[in-house]
Amino acid sequence: MSATFVVYVDESGDEGFAFGGGSSEWFVLSGVMVRKVHDLQTVKVVDVVRAQLGKPAKKQLHFRDLKHEQRLPWVDAIRRAELKTVSVLVHKPSLQEPEKFQERYRLYFYGVRSLFERVSWYCRDHKTGHDPGDGSAEIVFSNRSGMGYEEMREYLRHLEARTGPLGVRIEWQVIKPNQITAYPPGKRMGLQIADAVAGSFFYAVERRHGFTEDRYARMLKPVVYQREGRYLGYGIKFWPREVDDLIKSDERLRWMQADYQ
Repeated sequence: MSATFVVYVDESGDEGFAFGGGSSEWFVLSGVMVRKVHDLQTVKVVDVVRAQLGKPAKKQLHFRDLKHEQRLPWVDAIRRAELKTVSVLVHKPSLQEPEKFQERYRLYFYGVRSLFERVSWYCRDHKTGHDPGDGSAEIVFSNRSGMGYEEMREYLRHLEARTGPLGVRIEWQVIKPNQITAYPPGKRMGLQIADAVAGSFFYAVERRHGFTEDRYARMLKPVVYQREGRYLGYGIKFWPREVDDLIKSDERLRWMQADYQ
């Protein structure tokens, strides 16, 4: 049977640890979940916003390249669309053993694991008897230069084989390694939505010129995955645990307590 959901995955920030030398403090990985039967209609929001902003047809919407006043209608359109989002926010300076995460793709893969756990919970709990497909998700990554996605598939097969000992909480009937693909954002419009979601949460935590911008993240609340009114740990996952203290003490994260607690 075919997949029931499509999940678009993109990132914001980088995996480097040269703080003060060009590396971001935060790395954000976001997934946008859409029922496959609604996929074509949902991703047309890109065309609608592109026309609204006066951009040429087929012009990609890169969140970082848009001005603030252009980002607002883009995020507003996303929050009204038929989709849900999950974002994993990694505060790299809080990692206790950062040297372990400087190995090739290790930080990225760990973020993917955490993202897929939450994506799989959402898909497991929201498939209805009217939905076609087997309840699984087609995973579409924004293509990373130089990365082979067979390596990602092998990593997931490794996790699946060791789910118990490693404490992996991915629902494997939803996440299937052979249903992972990667495309440039221009080839799958849903990736441009994932780019905007990742960028929205990145700007809410990453200080730029001394300031953060949390408005985009707060606007997205209607489409952030929540369970029984809880967003933290579901649609928003901070990592590592030390970030919990940061949320309570850092004024730039007050939006979390105000809007997502």
